[in-house]
Amino acid sequence: MLLKNGHLIDPTTKTNEFMDIRIENGIITKIAKDLTSETGEEILDLSGLTIAPGLIDTHVHFRDPGLTYKEDIHTGSLAAAKGGFTSVICMANTKPTVDSVDTLSDILNRAKVENIHIYQTASVSYGLNGEKMTDFDALADAGACGFTDDGIPLTDAGFIKKAMEEAAKMDMPISLHEEDPALNEVNGVNKGVISKKMGIGGAPAISEDVMVARDVMLALDTGAKVDIQHISSGRSVDLVRYAKKRGAKVFAEATPHHFTLTEEDVLNYETMAKMNPPLRTEWDRTKIIEGLADGTIDMIATDHAPHSIEEKEREFTKAPSGIIGLETSLSLGITSLVKRGYLTMMQLLEKMTVNPAKLYNFDCGTLKEGAAADIVIFAPDEVIRLFPRLEVKWEHKVHERPVCKLPKQKLSGILMHYTYDSWQQWLDKAGQYTSIWAEDNFSKGKRVGKSAAFTHGIYGFIRAYFLQLGFLDGWAGLYSSLQHFFYTLLKYWKLYELQQKNK
Repeated sequence: MLLKNGHLIDPTTKTNEFMDIRIENGIITKIAKDLTSETGEEILDLSGLTIAPGLIDTHVHFRDPGLTYKEDIHTGSLAAAKGGFTSVICMANTKPTVDSVDTLSDILNRAKVENIHIYQTASVSYGLNGEKMTDFDALADAGACGFTDDGIPLTDAGFIKKAMEEAAKMDMPISLHEEDPALNEVNGVNKGVISKKMGIGGAPAISEDVMVARDVMLALDTGAKVDIQHISSGRSVDLVRYAKKRGAKVFAEATPHHFTLTEEDVLNYETMAKMNPPLRTEWDRTKIIEGLADGTIDMIATDHAPHSIEEKEREFTKAPSGIIGLETSLSLGITSLVKRGYLTMMQLLEKMTVNPAKLYNFDCGTLKEGAAADIVIFAPDEVIRLFPRLEVKWEHKVHERPVCKLPKQKLSGILMHYTYDSWQQWLDKAGQYTSIWAEDNFSKGKRVGKSAAFTHGIYGFIRAYFLQLGFLDGWAGLYSSLQHFFYTLLKYWKLYELQQKNK
């Protein structure tokens, strides 16, 4: 097979140009410009598409064995492939726990038939009880890629220090779920404004911070390769940055939900937004993005954690924590990080390919001749249209209205439209659009008096706040209605100014 005309981005080699790739029997045999096809060779034209190394997720829960009504190895592998992941690392909190060679070997043998690379961690402690350390040597010999009690925090500092020392001898990573249970009242929601509205306790950021502070210092002391999983607190980002500057072998993961959502979303999505650690404040979300941008946070991992619908439909305090993420991780990274200027595409892919490979000492995460063809192909600028563009004409220059002869259909569900990222962006657009509106309407003969400009502005507020029920949205409704007042006033005032200039 010959992949033609694709935009190759490879963080390992820093390749960022159009290249062709030849694949034979699942192996990359040639990477070069303008390769000529061979007789009978299948050609795949990738014009407009990006080619990158297959993505690696360091943190998934396939629920196999024991909880396969939620997910299993096969369905998990399909979800991973759908999202562009060719390698995943499964957590050990299954039933039974992956704390024996028999359980580990069973999983790895069944994973061999899937079309992606499935790696399996083993638990740090038997039964995830944080008391007796598993046989690291035996589990590593049987194929374990690392060690973690993810889902259950390790609270005994002496125990985790011994585990780090053992992992350091083997140059294998130890991954940690950082929440101190003694400081959490109710799991799954940040302790703060939202948990108070819900009438329940919560899990404060300090429960994560104290554990991260302890473990990054233990990492520095032991020389262990430590992965701080699903970081959610802004202060924890600062602690990781501090430890890295002093030479600690600390890696950190950020999930798409922690850099896109906040505790406010728990009110909208309820148990679907319940997770450990919980969604936190906008400040924390911003700090996580800062950590991704400056390299403090090395990896984007999904913490893909499926549950049944029946489980998620329970009341909040009784529903399990967890959210899926394999199929949406790359797209969320592009839309929320790359498109908004926080990361380049190269930097995003680095956190989803080469950095995870470094943590686990994998020989993947790059595209090179002689290597397996673990490849993801995607359209970073794909636009989903609701209608064929050439069949539609537009009325007006501002707030355009489509005019066509196509049949009309009502959309089901909610169309989310995020128009602006900041007040400054809104002000810039408001200035631009009101000028266009004023010029267009002046050319059509529309005229307005000085006092009428204010009247239109006031009516714009009344319409938005009262007639369109903006008051039901609280402060957000008030802000939006005030925007309507200012915008309406501005466009009519500009029309008035044009009249004065052209007398």
